[in-house]
Amino acid sequence: MTPTDLVPAIPMPCAHVAQTGLIGAINPGLKDLFGAEVLGRHYVTAFRQPTLVDRIEAALTANKAQAGRYIGLEGGRDTTFDVAISPVSDAGQPAGVLVVFEDRTHLEEASERRSEFVANVSHELRTPLTAIAGFIETLRGPARDDEEARARFLDIMDRETARMNRLVDDLLSLSRVEDVERVRPDDIVDVADIVAAAAAGLAPLAKGRAMTLSVLGCGVRQPASGDADQLTQVFTNLIENAIKYGREGGNVTVELTRLDNAQVLRGPGLRIAVGDEGEGIDARHLGRLTERFYRVDSHRSRGMGGTGLGLAIVKHIVNRHRGRLRIESELGKGSCFTVFLPLK
Repeated sequence: MTPTDLVPAIPMPCAHVAQTGLIGAINPGLKDLFGAEVLGRHYVTAFRQPTLVDRIEAALTANKAQAGRYIGLEGGRDTTFDVAISPVSDAGQPAGVLVVFEDRTHLEEASERRSEFVANVSHELRTPLTAIAGFIETLRGPARDDEEARARFLDIMDRETARMNRLVDDLLSLSRVEDVERVRPDDIVDVADIVAAAAAGLAPLAKGRAMTLSVLGCGVRQPASGDADQLTQVFTNLIENAIKYGREGGNVTVELTRLDNAQVLRGPGLRIAVGDEGEGIDARHLGRLTERFYRVDSHRSRGMGGTGLGLAIVKHIVNRHRGRLRIESELGKGSCFTVFLPLK
Protein backbone atom coordinates (compact mmCIF):
# COMPACT_ATOMS: atom_id res chain seq x y z
CA MET A 1 0.00 0.00 0.00
CA THR A 2 1.42 3.35 -1.03
CA PRO A 3 1.00 6.56 1.01
CA THR A 4 -1.52 7.88 -1.50
CA ASP A 5 -3.69 4.80 -0.84
CA LEU A 6 -4.03 5.86 2.81
CA VAL A 7 -5.47 9.29 2.08
CA PRO A 8 -9.08 8.29 1.17
CA ALA A 9 -9.34 6.16 4.34
CA ILE A 10 -8.67 9.06 6.69
CA PRO A 11 -11.96 10.61 7.93
CA MET A 12 -10.56 14.12 8.35
CA PRO A 13 -9.37 16.41 5.55
CA CYS A 14 -6.04 14.96 4.41
CA ALA A 15 -3.44 15.45 1.70
CA HIS A 16 -0.31 13.54 0.74
CA VAL A 17 2.62 15.83 -0.02
CA ALA A 18 5.42 14.07 -1.89
CA GLN A 19 9.13 14.67 -1.25
CA THR A 20 9.07 16.98 -4.26
CA GLY A 21 6.58 19.20 -2.46
CA LEU A 22 3.75 18.40 -4.85
CA ILE A 23 0.34 17.33 -3.52
CA GLY A 24 -0.12 13.80 -4.82
CA ALA A 25 -3.47 12.86 -3.28
CA ILE A 26 -6.39 14.46 -1.43
CA ASN A 27 -9.54 13.07 0.13
CA PRO A 28 -13.09 14.52 -0.14
CA GLY A 29 -12.71 16.43 3.13
CA LEU A 30 -9.66 18.31 1.89
CA LYS A 31 -11.33 18.89 -1.47
CA ASP A 32 -14.23 20.60 0.35
CA LEU A 33 -11.79 22.67 2.38
CA PHE A 34 -9.36 23.81 -0.32
CA GLY A 35 -10.93 22.82 -3.63
CA ALA A 36 -10.00 20.11 -6.13
CA GLU A 37 -7.55 22.40 -7.89
CA VAL A 38 -4.88 21.96 -5.17
CA LEU A 39 -4.19 18.41 -6.43
CA GLY A 40 -0.86 18.41 -8.24
CA ARG A 41 0.16 21.85 -6.98
CA HIS A 42 3.05 22.65 -4.66
CA TYR A 43 2.02 22.74 -1.02
CA VAL A 44 3.31 26.33 -0.66
CA THR A 45 0.78 27.63 -3.20
CA ALA A 46 -2.01 25.42 -1.83
CA PHE A 47 -1.80 26.04 1.91
CA ARG A 48 -0.12 29.47 1.84
CA GLN A 49 -0.09 30.28 5.53
CA PRO A 50 3.61 30.77 6.45
CA THR A 51 3.57 28.94 9.78
CA LEU A 52 1.92 25.85 8.33
CA VAL A 53 4.19 25.92 5.27
CA ASP A 54 7.26 26.06 7.56
CA ARG A 55 6.01 23.04 9.53
CA ILE A 56 5.50 20.99 6.36
CA GLU A 57 8.96 21.96 5.10
CA ALA A 58 10.50 20.93 8.44
CA ALA A 59 8.72 17.56 8.33
CA LEU A 60 9.89 16.89 4.76
CA THR A 61 13.47 17.95 5.53
CA ALA A 62 13.96 16.20 8.88
CA ASN A 63 11.55 13.29 8.25
CA LYS A 64 10.03 14.09 11.65
CA ALA A 65 6.40 14.66 12.68
CA GLN A 66 5.30 18.26 13.11
CA ALA A 67 2.15 20.01 14.33
CA GLY A 68 0.67 23.26 13.11
CA ARG A 69 -2.51 25.28 12.90
CA TYR A 70 -4.57 26.53 9.98
CA ILE A 71 -6.94 29.53 10.29
CA GLY A 72 -9.53 29.77 7.55
CA LEU A 73 -12.79 31.49 6.67
CA GLU A 74 -15.95 29.59 5.84
CA GLY A 75 -19.47 30.93 5.54
CA GLY A 76 -18.44 34.30 6.93
CA ARG A 77 -16.93 32.89 10.13
CA ASP A 78 -13.39 32.06 11.18
CA THR A 79 -12.44 28.39 11.24
CA THR A 80 -9.59 26.80 13.17
CA PHE A 81 -7.84 23.51 12.37
CA ASP A 82 -5.10 21.67 14.22
CA VAL A 83 -2.80 20.17 11.59
CA ALA A 84 -0.82 16.94 12.09
CA ILE A 85 2.06 16.46 9.64
CA SER A 86 3.33 12.87 9.65
CA PRO A 87 6.19 11.48 7.52
CA VAL A 88 5.41 8.31 5.55
CA SER A 89 7.63 5.83 3.75
CA ASP A 90 7.40 3.57 0.74
CA ALA A 91 9.59 0.46 0.60
CA GLY A 92 11.64 1.87 3.46
CA GLN A 93 12.33 5.17 1.73
CA PRO A 94 10.88 8.62 2.72
CA ALA A 95 7.78 9.24 0.63
CA GLY A 96 6.64 12.64 1.80
CA VAL A 97 4.14 13.50 4.51
CA LEU A 98 0.46 13.17 5.29
CA VAL A 99 -1.11 16.49 6.26
CA VAL A 100 -4.27 15.94 8.33
CA PHE A 101 -6.61 18.79 9.35
CA GLU A 102 -8.69 18.42 12.52
CA ASP A 103 -11.51 20.95 12.85
CA ARG A 104 -11.32 22.70 16.23
CA THR A 105 -13.68 25.54 15.36
CA HIS A 106 -16.47 24.43 17.69
CA LEU A 107 -14.04 24.15 20.61
CA GLU A 108 -12.56 27.58 19.91
CA GLU A 109 -16.04 29.09 19.70
CA ALA A 110 -17.07 27.39 22.95
CA SER A 111 -13.96 28.78 24.65
CA GLU A 112 -14.71 32.26 23.32
CA ARG A 113 -18.30 32.02 24.55
CA ARG A 114 -17.12 30.95 28.01
CA SER A 115 -14.66 33.84 28.17
CA GLU A 116 -17.30 36.29 26.95
CA PHE A 117 -19.81 34.92 29.46
CA VAL A 118 -17.40 35.30 32.38
CA ALA A 119 -16.53 38.83 31.24
CA ASN A 120 -20.22 39.76 30.96
CA VAL A 121 -21.09 38.33 34.37
CA SER A 122 -18.12 40.15 35.91
CA HIS A 123 -19.22 43.41 34.32
CA GLU A 124 -22.85 43.00 35.35
CA LEU A 125 -21.85 42.34 38.97
CA ARG A 126 -19.05 44.89 39.15
CA THR A 127 -21.30 47.86 38.36
CA PRO A 128 -23.73 47.44 41.30
CA LEU A 129 -20.94 46.31 43.63
CA THR A 130 -18.92 49.44 42.82
CA ALA A 131 -21.97 51.60 43.45
CA ILE A 132 -22.73 49.91 46.77
CA ALA A 133 -19.11 50.16 47.91
CA GLY A 134 -19.09 53.88 47.05
CA PHE A 135 -22.28 54.54 48.99
CA ILE A 136 -20.99 52.63 52.02
CA GLU A 137 -17.84 54.74 52.00
CA THR A 138 -19.91 57.92 51.71
CA LEU A 139 -22.25 56.87 54.53
CA ARG A 140 -19.28 56.21 56.76
CA GLY A 141 -17.77 59.59 55.92
CA PRO A 142 -19.35 62.78 54.54
CA ALA A 143 -22.97 61.57 54.81
CA ARG A 144 -22.63 60.01 58.25
CA ASP A 145 -25.05 62.48 59.84
CA ASP A 146 -27.09 63.39 56.73
CA GLU A 147 -30.42 61.60 57.18
CA GLU A 148 -31.79 62.64 53.79
CA ALA A 149 -28.68 61.44 51.93
CA ARG A 150 -28.62 58.23 53.98
CA ALA A 151 -32.21 57.40 53.07
CA ARG A 152 -31.56 58.13 49.38
CA PHE A 153 -28.37 56.07 49.30
CA LEU A 154 -30.00 53.15 51.10
CA ASP A 155 -32.81 53.13 48.51
CA ILE A 156 -30.26 52.97 45.70
CA MET A 157 -28.29 50.24 47.48
CA ASP A 158 -31.52 48.27 47.89
CA ARG A 159 -32.22 48.54 44.14
CA GLU A 160 -28.68 47.50 43.23
CA THR A 161 -28.84 44.53 45.61
CA ALA A 162 -32.15 43.47 44.09
CA ARG A 163 -30.57 43.74 40.65
CA MET A 164 -27.72 41.43 41.69
CA ASN A 165 -30.22 38.98 43.17
CA ARG A 166 -32.15 38.95 39.88
CA LEU A 167 -28.94 38.34 37.96
CA VAL A 168 -27.93 35.44 40.21
CA ASP A 169 -31.45 33.97 39.99
CA ASP A 170 -31.39 34.19 36.18
CA LEU A 171 -27.90 32.65 36.01
CA LEU A 172 -29.06 29.73 38.16
CA SER A 173 -32.21 29.40 36.08
CA LEU A 174 -30.22 29.40 32.85
CA SER A 175 -27.87 26.76 34.24
CA ARG A 176 -30.78 24.52 35.28
CA VAL A 177 -32.47 24.89 31.90
CA GLU A 178 -29.28 24.03 30.02
CA ASP A 179 -28.74 20.95 32.21
CA VAL A 180 -32.07 19.44 31.15
CA GLU A 181 -32.36 20.90 27.64
CA ARG A 182 -31.85 17.51 25.97
CA VAL A 183 -34.46 15.82 28.18
CA ARG A 184 -37.91 16.39 26.74
CA PRO A 185 -40.60 16.85 29.43
CA ASP A 186 -43.26 14.14 29.53
CA ASP A 187 -45.87 15.70 31.84
CA ILE A 188 -49.18 16.69 30.27
CA VAL A 189 -50.00 20.34 31.04
CA ASP A 190 -52.76 22.74 30.06
CA VAL A 191 -50.95 25.40 28.03
CA ALA A 192 -54.04 27.62 27.91
CA ASP A 193 -54.22 27.70 31.70
CA ILE A 194 -50.49 28.45 31.99
CA VAL A 195 -50.71 31.35 29.52
CA ALA A 196 -53.83 32.78 31.20
CA ALA A 197 -52.25 32.51 34.67
CA ALA A 198 -49.05 34.22 33.52
CA ALA A 199 -51.05 37.09 32.03
CA ALA A 200 -53.23 37.41 35.14
CA GLY A 201 -50.15 37.67 37.33
CA LEU A 202 -48.87 40.59 35.23
CA ALA A 203 -52.18 42.44 34.99
CA PRO A 204 -51.20 44.87 37.81
CA LEU A 205 -48.00 45.77 35.93
CA ALA A 206 -50.01 46.50 32.79
CA LYS A 207 -52.49 48.56 34.80
CA GLY A 208 -49.63 50.57 36.25
CA ARG A 209 -48.65 51.61 32.72
CA ALA A 210 -52.28 52.23 31.69
CA MET A 211 -52.05 49.40 29.18
CA THR A 212 -54.75 47.05 27.93
CA LEU A 213 -53.72 43.41 28.30
CA SER A 214 -55.86 41.17 26.08
CA VAL A 215 -55.72 37.37 26.36
CA LEU A 216 -57.34 35.45 23.50
CA GLY A 217 -57.89 31.76 22.82
CA CYS A 218 -57.34 30.53 26.38
CA GLY A 219 -60.95 29.62 27.15
CA VAL A 220 -60.54 26.02 26.00
CA ARG A 221 -58.17 23.49 27.56
CA GLN A 222 -55.08 22.87 25.38
CA PRO A 223 -53.14 19.85 26.70
CA ALA A 224 -49.56 19.26 25.58
CA SER A 225 -46.35 17.70 26.86
CA GLY A 226 -44.45 20.24 28.92
CA ASP A 227 -42.88 21.46 32.11
CA ALA A 228 -45.42 23.74 33.77
CA ASP A 229 -42.87 25.79 35.73
CA GLN A 230 -40.65 26.36 32.71
CA LEU A 231 -43.54 27.28 30.41
CA THR A 232 -44.80 29.70 33.05
CA GLN A 233 -41.33 31.26 33.01
CA VAL A 234 -41.44 31.59 29.20
CA PHE A 235 -44.81 33.31 29.01
CA THR A 236 -44.21 35.45 32.08
CA ASN A 237 -40.97 36.70 30.53
CA LEU A 238 -42.50 37.46 27.13
CA ILE A 239 -45.59 39.17 28.52
CA GLU A 240 -43.55 41.16 31.05
CA ASN A 241 -41.21 42.35 28.28
CA ALA A 242 -44.18 43.38 26.14
CA ILE A 243 -45.57 45.45 29.02
CA LYS A 244 -42.22 47.02 29.94
CA TYR A 245 -41.14 47.90 26.42
CA GLY A 246 -44.55 48.49 24.86
CA ARG A 247 -46.09 51.92 24.47
CA GLU A 248 -47.48 53.31 27.73
CA GLY A 249 -51.26 53.39 27.39
CA GLY A 250 -51.09 50.98 24.47
CA ASN A 251 -52.18 47.38 23.97
CA VAL A 252 -50.51 44.05 24.67
CA THR A 253 -52.14 41.06 23.02
CA VAL A 254 -51.57 37.44 24.01
CA GLU A 255 -53.19 34.99 21.60
CA LEU A 256 -53.19 31.20 21.70
CA THR A 257 -54.13 29.33 18.52
CA ARG A 258 -54.31 25.59 17.87
CA LEU A 259 -52.81 24.60 14.51
CA ASP A 260 -53.61 21.29 12.82
CA ASN A 261 -50.45 21.58 10.75
CA ALA A 262 -47.85 24.04 12.00
CA GLN A 263 -45.30 24.32 9.20
CA VAL A 264 -42.42 25.19 11.53
CA LEU A 265 -43.18 22.06 13.59
CA ARG A 266 -44.12 19.79 10.68
CA GLY A 267 -47.20 18.70 12.53
CA PRO A 268 -49.97 19.83 14.89
CA GLY A 269 -49.07 22.40 17.51
CA LEU A 270 -49.95 25.46 19.53
CA ARG A 271 -49.07 29.01 18.55
CA ILE A 272 -48.75 31.54 21.38
CA ALA A 273 -48.11 35.09 20.13
CA VAL A 274 -47.30 38.02 22.41
CA GLY A 275 -47.54 41.37 20.63
CA ASP A 276 -46.98 44.94 21.77
CA GLU A 277 -47.23 48.44 20.33
CA GLY A 278 -43.79 49.60 21.37
CA GLU A 279 -41.01 51.31 19.43
CA GLY A 280 -40.08 48.11 17.66
CA ILE A 281 -36.63 46.62 17.13
CA ASP A 282 -34.27 47.26 14.25
CA ALA A 283 -33.91 44.18 12.04
CA ARG A 284 -30.14 44.04 12.62
CA HIS A 285 -30.76 43.15 16.28
CA LEU A 286 -33.36 40.40 15.81
CA GLY A 287 -30.93 37.55 15.21
CA ARG A 288 -29.03 38.28 18.42
CA LEU A 289 -31.84 38.94 20.89
CA THR A 290 -31.61 35.46 22.43
CA GLU A 291 -27.86 35.74 23.07
CA ARG A 292 -26.82 36.00 26.71
CA PHE A 293 -26.53 39.60 27.88
CA TYR A 294 -27.40 41.03 24.46
CA ARG A 295 -29.43 44.21 24.81
CA VAL A 296 -30.77 46.56 22.15
CA ASP A 297 -30.68 49.45 24.63
CA SER A 298 -28.44 48.56 27.58
CA HIS A 299 -29.24 51.66 29.64
CA ARG A 300 -33.00 51.29 29.27
CA SER A 301 -32.93 47.54 29.93
CA ARG A 302 -30.91 47.91 33.14
CA GLY A 303 -33.16 50.76 34.23
CA MET A 304 -36.15 48.44 33.96
CA GLY A 305 -34.41 45.71 35.92
CA GLY A 306 -33.45 43.52 32.98
CA THR A 307 -30.51 41.14 33.30
CA GLY A 308 -30.04 40.41 29.60
CA LEU A 309 -30.69 36.69 30.19
CA GLY A 310 -34.46 36.45 29.90
CA LEU A 311 -34.70 35.65 26.19
CA ALA A 312 -31.74 33.27 26.39
CA ILE A 313 -33.67 31.33 29.05
CA VAL A 314 -36.80 31.43 26.88
CA LYS A 315 -34.87 30.05 23.89
CA HIS A 316 -33.45 27.11 25.87
CA ILE A 317 -36.82 26.23 27.40
CA VAL A 318 -38.54 26.33 24.00
CA ASN A 319 -35.74 24.15 22.58
CA ARG A 320 -36.25 21.64 25.40
CA HIS A 321 -39.92 21.42 24.46
CA ARG A 322 -38.90 20.85 20.80
CA GLY A 323 -40.66 24.07 19.93
CA ARG A 324 -39.73 27.16 17.95
CA LEU A 325 -39.36 30.83 18.86
CA ARG A 326 -40.04 33.43 16.20
CA ILE A 327 -39.34 37.14 16.67
CA GLU A 328 -40.90 39.73 14.36
CA SER A 329 -40.58 43.47 14.74
CA GLU A 330 -40.70 46.70 12.78
CA LEU A 331 -39.52 50.09 13.95
CA GLY A 332 -42.44 52.21 15.04
CA LYS A 333 -44.91 49.32 14.81
CA GLY A 334 -44.13 47.14 17.82
CA SER A 335 -42.93 43.57 18.19
CA CYS A 336 -44.38 40.08 18.25
CA PHE A 337 -42.74 37.13 20.00
CA THR A 338 -44.29 33.83 18.96
CA VAL A 339 -43.77 30.42 20.57
CA PHE A 340 -44.74 27.25 18.69
CA LEU A 341 -45.17 24.12 20.82
CA PRO A 342 -45.72 20.65 19.33
CA LEU A 343 -48.70 18.58 20.39
CA LYS A 344 -46.89 15.29 19.84
